[in-house]
Amino acid sequence: MAIADFSLKGKVAIVTGGSRGIGRSVAIALAEAGADVCVAARKPEALEEAVAAVRATGRKGIAVPTNVREMPALQNLIDETKKQLGRVDILVNNAATNPVFGPIQNTDERAWDAIMNTNVKSLFFLSKFAREAMLEHGQGGSIINVSSTGGFRASDVIGGYSISKAAVLMVTQVCAKAWGTDGIRVNGIAPGLIKTEFSRALWENANILAGATTQSALRRIGQPDEMAGAVVYFASAASSFTTGQTLILDGGQLI
Repeated sequence: MAIADFSLKGKVAIVTGGSRGIGRSVAIALAEAGADVCVAARKPEALEEAVAAVRATGRKGIAVPTNVREMPALQNLIDETKKQLGRVDILVNNAATNPVFGPIQNTDERAWDAIMNTNVKSLFFLSKFAREAMLEHGQGGSIINVSSTGGFRASDVIGGYSISKAAVLMVTQVCAKAWGTDGIRVNGIAPGLIKTEFSRALWENANILAGATTQSALRRIGQPDEMAGAVVYFASAASSFTTGQTLILDGGQLI
């Protein structure tokens, strides 16, 4: 047996927001490590390519179109994964939204609810449903929440998003503390500025991009694939004594 065991052979993972960006990279990396993967996102057509990439690794891949703001859809995601792949061992809560770019006072109630329901409420309840599925097989599991460096440092242009991601940090710690005796570990990653379609408004802004690169120890922004290794670590036995932690992946911007 390897001392540092990163293998996910025999495991089943769910990745929300898995059709593009960080979620897509994570789904493929989990499959490369040996897991069968359920990819969830809202649009069925967007899921096809990501699932094909998962299957190209030789592992099973399925798509479950899911609007994470709808509670029945969250339960359906768990149920379909168990039905098609047999069990649930790993959950990656990656789905998120940010409909407002600008001062926090420009955030209306509808936008606030969209941010909180997508980024915080759905993450907690899907984790709760995943825990129940993990308890069924009694072998524990791993939940990985995708937060953001915005959860550690206030933003003047995506303030609502920052607030939601700060909440994710505490959801991670609270669930880790509550579910440790179930054999379920809960950790997270906090990406900095990553070149994805989701963050286009940030990295296409010359001032924001310059600030991110000049303040970073590595003097650049990140790529989606660079987030995946940390998720595989948290999903695997290599991190068996780690829970309640959020790893900052920002190229050294916050140091």
